[in-house]
Amino acid sequence: MEWDVVVVGGANFDYLVRAERLPSAGETIHGDAFDEAPGGKGANQAVAAARLGSRVAFCGRVGADDRGGRIEERLSAERVDVRSLRRDVEAATGIALIIVDRRGEKLIAVAPGANARVSDSDLRAAAGVIQRGRVLLLQLELPLPIVEQAAAIAKAAGRAVVLDAGPPHALSDACLSRIDVVRANAGEATALTGVEVRDFASARRAAQVLLDRGVRTAVVGAGADGDLLLSAEGELRLPRFAVAAVDATGAGDAFAAALAVALSEGMPWSDAGPFASAAAALKTTKLGAQAGLPRRQQVLDFLRLRSGSRRAKSA
Repeated sequence: MEWDVVVVGGANFDYLVRAERLPSAGETIHGDAFDEAPGGKGANQAVAAARLGSRVAFCGRVGADDRGGRIEERLSAERVDVRSLRRDVEAATGIALIIVDRRGEKLIAVAPGANARVSDSDLRAAAGVIQRGRVLLLQLELPLPIVEQAAAIAKAAGRAVVLDAGPPHALSDACLSRIDVVRANAGEATALTGVEVRDFASARRAAQVLLDRGVRTAVVGAGADGDLLLSAEGELRLPRFAVAAVDATGAGDAFAAALAVALSEGMPWSDAGPFASAAAALKTTKLGAQAGLPRRQQVLDFLRLRSGSRRAKSA
């Protein structure tokens, strides 16, 4: 295999303001920090997977503008192959407007721009890359037919497919049957299954619906309880790691990317789950979707430290 993880997904440019709290409807608030940087779920996940040690290729679209150039430069600097990233002369690079409060919670508005124009021709050009990757990682920022076609290309080649189910959207059984691993937060799981997810019990019901519809493994966020992983082999609970959160933007992307990396390496779920949870937790401790994504050694050191603390408490 030439690639460990191939990402087909969205690339945006993020404009972020940090404030004491999130605004109410119609309210103007003052922030205390501003950041602008490359983002987008697909690009974030490509960077996250590369930092976690994988060989990564990215397929998507940006505009033929300065923002698109900066996204391409960042991906290249992170050693992500961008030969399947196309520059669109008729649409601007997508943008995201983000507000983050002191607890790390966020509000996001996105104008997709060139992301909405990823086409059949893009996938045909990238088919060879998808077929030479161990794992295909998808999200729902691109047009749904493109997501479905990319999954079909990967499955026809015998590759594993991981789907980060954000932004929330309903999907057909035909699409879900091509997915090996779905990662969904509570709201995304509700959109996929109709089950209102609030805790581990409801997360289990939602995960079972996904398995019944053809998904091999479902990882469903259960709010403050953490995440529940369900497969034919059984159930694994993944409590959230307690950290000093600064910015949750990109934490879900770190989680999904870590799952894809773990799958490409053949990790058992008992190791892959904590690996993904740790990557997400570490991301929340830094401002900026991509700037705060952890590197592999940071994740391993974090897990080693937390494991040592648990052993000390039980002694």
